[in-house]
Amino acid sequence: MIRLKELRVAKKISQTRLAIELQMSQNSISRYETQEREADYATLIAIADYFNVSLDYLLGRTDKPEINR
Repeated sequence: MIRLKELRVAKKISQTRLAIELQMSQNSISRYETQEREADYATLIAIADYFNVSLDYLLGRTDKPEINR
């Protein structure tokens, strides 16, 4: 996830805090940020919902964070 670290830092939260909020391990957050690991669909949706951004924005497919519903 190209923008995960950027979003997390902008919100001023640690990897540990984000992991707690999303009920996953800090190690998973770290690996997603460094692109050592890819998230499944449910995790992608949970992260996008947490930051209130679109999946396309989270994945770097667009520069517009707005969600189109």
